[in-house]
Amino acid sequence: MLLPGDGVGPEVTRAARRVLEAVGGEKTPGFEFGEYSIGGAAIDATGVPLPDETLEACKSADAVFLGAVGGPTWDSQPPDFRPESGLLKLRKELDVFCNLRPVVVDESMSSASPLKPERVSGTDFLIVRELTGGLYFGKPRSLGASEAVNTMRYNTKEIRRIARIGFESARSRRSHVTSVDKANVLEVSVLWRNEVTTMQRDEFPDVELVHMYVDNAAMQIVLNPGQFDVILTSNLFGDILSDLGATLPGSVGVLPSASIGGTVGIFEPVHGSAPDIAGTDTVNPTAAILSAAMLLDSLGETKKAARIRDAVTETLHANIRTADFVVPGVQPVGTTFFTDSVISNLKQTELTGPESTVLR
Repeated sequence: MLLPGDGVGPEVTRAARRVLEAVGGEKTPGFEFGEYSIGGAAIDATGVPLPDETLEACKSADAVFLGAVGGPTWDSQPPDFRPESGLLKLRKELDVFCNLRPVVVDESMSSASPLKPERVSGTDFLIVRELTGGLYFGKPRSLGASEAVNTMRYNTKEIRRIARIGFESARSRRSHVTSVDKANVLEVSVLWRNEVTTMQRDEFPDVELVHMYVDNAAMQIVLNPGQFDVILTSNLFGDILSDLGATLPGSVGVLPSASIGGTVGIFEPVHGSAPDIAGTDTVNPTAAILSAAMLLDSLGETKKAARIRDAVTETLHANIRTADFVVPGVQPVGTTFFTDSVISNLKQTELTGPESTVLR
């Protein structure tokens, strides 16, 4: 299911679709796509940010690919009728309580980083962010003329289910989890820390666990990103740290994400709708293309997902880059040209795995 959304969303969604079609190949059943509105586009068309038709279509899909939502056009809308509320509702309805955000900086990316290449090269960590609880969903919440209230709330079930994914992810990586909280000042973080500690002791003694306050974690991501394997954290902290992680490769335009845990996953680039460059063929489609690879991974199509990642890497190694990710002496290319290059690299490889499933 495709939800292009707003701003550059339709452009990166188009790029991801083209790559999925290319990796499917001419001799396979390929992919079946449906397209529905969400966010500001849905508000303009139906008056609500998540129409019932879109929600029902997503519930019956194998996977959902989302472009981006939001923009200044809809800033005057009441909170429940802003584009972002449609995405929050979709996450809640599909119960995708876990957001996976890999931050990988290989040699082909390190030269674009604002940090020293030797500091960031080889970075490979996964942020496991709780997605349907915490400050963004806690009640009571209110906005008055002179006072506003938001509530950070977690229960043991919510903490344990996200912690389990964090530890299981670490087992398939380097067996190290950094749990990020603010237990020195927040009671909700004390509960978080206690539950994570208990789970590691009772169920994952083979995985090393380190606790870290969020302010220190932010500093350490910049100073020594190589120390991290899996970062496990709450909704608010994960939102902030994952955007900070985007500084390591040099652009938020290269970071993908997957929201999982329910029956249908949502796959989307980390970046926003960037309405100022919408329609100019300049947005970086890398994050969207890599999100498509994560989508294939979730469906067991790991060989095709690997082919997509290899094709992206080959494209970057050839110094084919969009303006946000360009290095000195390299002429930037547009969205379409970059996508064409990825597809060209895909077609140079042969598929030896099983045929593709059909995606709705």
